[in-house]
Amino acid sequence: MKRRSSALSVSAAALLVAAPLLTGCTTDAHPGAAAVVGDQEISVSQVQARVEAVRTAQRAQENAEELLAGSAGITRFAVDYLIFEQLVEHAAEQQGVTVTPREVQQARAMTEQSAGGAEELEQRALAGEGLPATGEQIDEVLRVNLLYQGLAATVDGASEQEVGERLAQLLTDTAEDLGVEVNPRYGEWDAEQVTLVDADVPWLRTDLGEGPDTLEG
Repeated sequence: MKRRSSALSVSAAALLVAAPLLTGCTTDAHPGAAAVVGDQEISVSQVQARVEAVRTAQRAQENAEELLAGSAGITRFAVDYLIFEQLVEHAAEQQGVTVTPREVQQARAMTEQSAGGAEELEQRALAGEGLPATGEQIDEVLRVNLLYQGLAATVDGASEQEVGERLAQLLTDTAEDLGVEVNPRYGEWDAEQVTLVDADVPWLRTDLGEGPDTLEG
Protein backbone atom coordinates (compact mmCIF):
# COMPACT_ATOMS: atom_id res chain seq x y z
CA MET A 1 0.00 0.00 0.00
CA LYS A 2 1.14 3.54 -0.69
CA ARG A 3 1.64 5.94 2.14
CA ARG A 4 -1.20 8.41 2.53
CA SER A 5 -0.08 11.79 1.24
CA SER A 6 -3.15 13.55 -0.15
CA ALA A 7 -6.36 14.92 1.31
CA LEU A 8 -9.57 12.96 1.57
CA SER A 9 -12.40 13.77 -0.79
CA VAL A 10 -16.01 12.73 -1.20
CA SER A 11 -14.99 10.55 -4.12
CA ALA A 12 -15.34 6.79 -3.98
CA ALA A 13 -11.95 6.40 -2.32
CA ALA A 14 -12.84 8.64 0.61
CA LEU A 15 -16.31 7.58 1.69
CA LEU A 16 -17.22 5.33 4.56
CA VAL A 17 -17.20 1.58 4.07
CA ALA A 18 -20.12 -0.83 3.95
CA ALA A 19 -19.25 -4.31 5.15
CA PRO A 20 -20.64 -7.46 6.83
CA LEU A 21 -21.56 -7.29 10.50
CA LEU A 22 -19.03 -8.66 12.96
CA THR A 23 -19.44 -10.12 16.43
CA GLY A 24 -17.07 -11.20 19.15
CA CYS A 25 -13.96 -9.41 17.84
CA THR A 26 -11.65 -7.85 20.43
CA THR A 27 -8.16 -6.56 21.06
CA ASP A 28 -6.25 -8.25 23.86
CA ALA A 29 -6.56 -5.37 26.32
CA HIS A 30 -9.88 -3.96 25.14
CA PRO A 31 -12.67 -6.54 24.87
CA GLY A 32 -15.22 -5.52 22.25
CA ALA A 33 -12.83 -3.13 20.50
CA ALA A 34 -12.01 -3.17 16.81
CA ALA A 35 -9.15 -0.75 17.44
CA VAL A 36 -7.81 1.65 20.04
CA VAL A 37 -6.13 4.96 19.20
CA GLY A 38 -4.45 6.40 22.28
CA ASP A 39 -7.19 6.20 24.89
CA GLN A 40 -10.00 6.33 22.30
CA GLU A 41 -11.68 3.01 21.64
CA ILE A 42 -13.29 2.19 18.29
CA SER A 43 -15.79 -0.47 19.25
CA VAL A 44 -17.06 -3.32 17.13
CA SER A 45 -20.58 -2.03 17.79
CA GLN A 46 -19.55 1.36 16.39
CA VAL A 47 -18.33 -0.32 13.22
CA GLN A 48 -21.51 -2.37 13.07
CA ALA A 49 -23.75 0.69 13.38
CA ARG A 50 -21.97 2.47 10.53
CA VAL A 51 -22.04 -0.63 8.39
CA GLU A 52 -25.74 -1.27 8.94
CA ALA A 53 -26.63 2.35 8.17
CA VAL A 54 -24.99 1.99 4.77
CA ARG A 55 -26.45 -1.45 4.15
CA THR A 56 -29.95 -0.18 4.93
CA ALA A 57 -29.54 2.72 2.52
CA GLN A 58 -28.14 0.44 -0.18
CA ARG A 59 -30.99 -2.04 0.16
CA ALA A 60 -33.46 0.79 -0.47
CA GLN A 61 -31.96 1.52 -3.90
CA GLU A 62 -33.16 0.06 -7.20
CA ASN A 63 -29.68 -1.32 -7.83
CA ALA A 64 -29.38 -2.74 -4.31
CA GLU A 65 -27.92 -6.06 -5.42
CA GLU A 66 -25.17 -4.32 -7.36
CA LEU A 67 -24.39 -1.95 -4.48
CA LEU A 68 -24.22 -4.75 -1.91
CA ALA A 69 -22.03 -6.90 -4.13
CA GLY A 70 -19.71 -3.99 -4.82
CA SER A 71 -19.08 -3.38 -1.13
CA ALA A 72 -18.39 -6.96 -0.05
CA GLY A 73 -15.06 -8.07 1.41
CA ILE A 74 -13.90 -4.63 2.56
CA THR A 75 -14.65 -4.65 6.27
CA ARG A 76 -11.33 -3.33 7.42
CA PHE A 77 -11.65 -0.17 5.33
CA ALA A 78 -14.17 1.00 7.92
CA VAL A 79 -11.71 0.45 10.74
CA ASP A 80 -8.92 2.01 8.69
CA TYR A 81 -11.01 5.12 8.10
CA LEU A 82 -12.05 5.43 11.74
CA ILE A 83 -8.42 5.19 12.88
CA PHE A 84 -7.39 7.77 10.30
CA GLU A 85 -10.22 10.02 11.45
CA GLN A 86 -8.97 9.84 15.06
CA LEU A 87 -5.42 10.69 13.98
CA VAL A 88 -6.57 13.68 11.94
CA GLU A 89 -8.78 14.90 14.80
CA HIS A 90 -5.92 14.65 17.30
CA ALA A 91 -3.34 16.25 14.98
CA ALA A 92 -5.77 19.08 14.19
CA GLU A 93 -6.34 19.73 17.90
CA GLN A 94 -2.59 19.81 18.51
CA GLN A 95 -2.07 22.25 15.64
CA GLY A 96 -5.05 24.44 16.52
CA VAL A 97 -6.96 23.58 13.35
CA THR A 98 -10.75 23.75 13.64
CA VAL A 99 -13.74 23.36 11.32
CA THR A 100 -17.15 24.92 11.93
CA PRO A 101 -20.53 23.36 11.07
CA ARG A 102 -21.03 26.22 8.60
CA GLU A 103 -17.84 25.30 6.78
CA VAL A 104 -19.03 21.70 6.52
CA GLN A 105 -22.39 22.91 5.15
CA GLN A 106 -20.62 25.05 2.58
CA ALA A 107 -18.42 22.15 1.53
CA ARG A 108 -21.49 19.92 1.26
CA ALA A 109 -23.24 22.47 -0.97
CA MET A 110 -20.21 22.77 -3.25
CA THR A 111 -19.81 19.00 -3.44
CA GLU A 112 -23.49 18.50 -4.28
CA GLN A 113 -23.25 21.12 -6.99
CA SER A 114 -20.20 19.41 -8.44
CA ALA A 115 -21.94 16.02 -8.35
CA GLY A 116 -25.09 17.34 -10.03
CA GLY A 117 -27.30 17.58 -6.95
CA ALA A 118 -27.86 16.08 -3.51
CA GLU A 119 -29.48 12.91 -4.81
CA GLU A 120 -26.69 12.28 -7.27
CA LEU A 121 -24.07 12.79 -4.57
CA GLU A 122 -25.75 10.30 -2.26
CA GLN A 123 -26.04 7.79 -5.10
CA ARG A 124 -22.34 8.14 -5.77
CA ALA A 125 -21.59 7.85 -2.06
CA LEU A 126 -23.51 4.60 -1.73
CA ALA A 127 -21.69 3.21 -4.75
CA GLY A 128 -18.31 4.36 -3.47
CA GLU A 129 -15.42 2.10 -4.35
CA GLY A 130 -14.09 0.74 -1.08
CA LEU A 131 -15.84 3.23 1.19
CA PRO A 132 -19.57 3.68 0.56
CA ALA A 133 -21.40 6.18 2.77
CA THR A 134 -24.86 7.37 3.69
CA GLY A 135 -25.86 11.00 3.42
CA GLU A 136 -25.10 11.73 7.08
CA GLN A 137 -21.71 10.08 6.82
CA ILE A 138 -20.80 12.34 3.89
CA ASP A 139 -20.82 15.31 6.26
CA GLU A 140 -18.46 13.48 8.59
CA VAL A 141 -16.07 12.69 5.75
CA LEU A 142 -16.22 16.30 4.59
CA ARG A 143 -15.38 17.50 8.09
CA VAL A 144 -12.33 15.22 8.27
CA ASN A 145 -11.35 16.35 4.78
CA LEU A 146 -11.50 20.00 5.86
CA LEU A 147 -9.43 19.28 8.96
CA TYR A 148 -6.89 17.49 6.77
CA GLN A 149 -6.73 20.46 4.43
CA GLY A 150 -6.32 22.74 7.43
CA LEU A 151 -3.42 20.63 8.63
CA ALA A 152 -1.86 20.82 5.18
CA ALA A 153 -1.90 24.61 5.47
CA THR A 154 0.24 24.38 8.62
CA VAL A 155 2.94 22.33 6.88
CA ASP A 156 5.76 24.02 4.98
CA GLY A 157 6.79 22.66 1.62
CA ALA A 158 8.14 23.81 -1.73
CA SER A 159 5.70 21.64 -3.67
CA GLU A 160 2.40 19.84 -3.25
CA GLN A 161 4.28 16.56 -3.06
CA GLU A 162 6.56 17.85 -0.32
CA VAL A 163 3.60 19.18 1.66
CA GLY A 164 1.89 15.81 1.28
CA GLU A 165 4.95 13.96 2.48
CA ARG A 166 5.39 16.20 5.51
CA LEU A 167 1.71 15.94 6.36
CA ALA A 168 1.94 12.16 6.14
CA GLN A 169 4.94 12.35 8.48
CA LEU A 170 2.90 14.45 10.90
CA LEU A 171 0.23 11.76 11.01
CA THR A 172 2.90 9.07 11.32
CA ASP A 173 4.32 10.88 14.34
CA THR A 174 0.81 11.32 15.75
CA ALA A 175 0.11 7.60 15.40
CA GLU A 176 3.40 6.70 17.06
CA ASP A 177 2.84 9.16 19.91
CA LEU A 178 -0.70 7.99 20.60
CA GLY A 179 -0.22 4.32 19.90
CA VAL A 180 -2.61 2.38 17.67
CA GLU A 181 -3.81 -1.10 18.61
CA VAL A 182 -5.88 -3.07 16.12
CA ASN A 183 -7.78 -6.32 16.35
CA PRO A 184 -5.70 -8.59 14.07
CA ARG A 185 -8.86 -9.68 12.28
CA TYR A 186 -8.80 -6.28 10.56
CA GLY A 187 -5.05 -6.19 9.97
CA GLU A 188 -2.31 -4.31 11.76
CA TRP A 189 -1.48 -0.61 11.81
CA ASP A 190 1.52 0.55 9.81
CA ALA A 191 2.38 3.95 11.28
CA GLU A 192 4.86 4.70 8.49
CA GLN A 193 2.24 4.21 5.78
CA VAL A 194 -0.55 5.60 7.98
CA THR A 195 -2.84 2.73 7.06
CA LEU A 196 -3.84 -0.83 7.90
CA VAL A 197 -1.87 -3.65 6.34
CA ASP A 198 -2.33 -7.41 6.45
CA ALA A 199 -1.68 -8.89 9.88
CA ASP A 200 0.92 -11.64 9.98
CA VAL A 201 -1.34 -14.11 11.80
CA PRO A 202 -1.36 -17.43 9.89
CA TRP A 203 -4.39 -18.88 11.66
CA LEU A 204 -6.56 -15.82 11.09
CA ARG A 205 -8.97 -15.42 8.18
CA THR A 206 -8.21 -12.26 6.20
CA ASP A 207 -11.00 -12.56 3.63
CA LEU A 208 -13.51 -10.56 5.65
CA GLY A 209 -16.75 -10.18 3.81
CA GLU A 210 -16.30 -13.27 1.68
CA GLY A 211 -18.31 -15.45 4.00
CA PRO A 212 -21.47 -15.01 6.09
CA ASP A 213 -22.51 -11.59 7.32
CA THR A 214 -21.73 -12.57 10.91
CA LEU A 215 -18.21 -13.66 11.79
CA GLU A 216 -17.03 -15.00 15.08
CA GLY A 217 -13.75 -13.67 16.42
